[in-house]
Amino acid sequence: MSSRPVLLVASSGGHLTQLCALRPWWRERERVWVTFRTPDAEATLAGERVHWAHHPTTRDVGNLLRNTRLAARVVRTERPSVVVTTGAGVALPFFVLGRARRIPTVYIEVYDRIDTPTLTARLCRPFTRLSLAQWEEQRAFMPTAITVGPLL
Repeated sequence: MSSRPVLLVASSGGHLTQLCALRPWWRERERVWVTFRTPDAEATLAGERVHWAHHPTTRDVGNLLRNTRLAARVVRTERPSVVVTTGAGVALPFFVLGRARRIPTVYIEVYDRIDTPTLTARLCRPFTRLSLAQWEEQRAFMPTAITVGPLL
């Protein structure tokens, strides 16, 4: 097992819930989280190492810049072995900087987008090493993805 942590990045709410569903995979690994400080995220991640991101991220250039600075600090200090996300917008700076530092990046398309990719999937695609689909139908817009089945 690597001494470098898994970096789990997601917006709070459903995106975070889907990453939490991967518990059988990450529970025995060192890990660190990035999400928004909301009551549900604080309760869900009680006892976990968390870096709180800035929100909202949609069309908020200031928060994009703040989250890019956060990503630079977290990637530099945590030195993750992999960056894993289910989205949304908070993931982009972590994927860009992860890719620049040759850290593997894994994008899991969310379970409720079956016909078209999310904006985050489209933005993260150039920086994604491995794409995972929850539904076989998602492979129509993610042809190189591996279908893992629904997380929820």
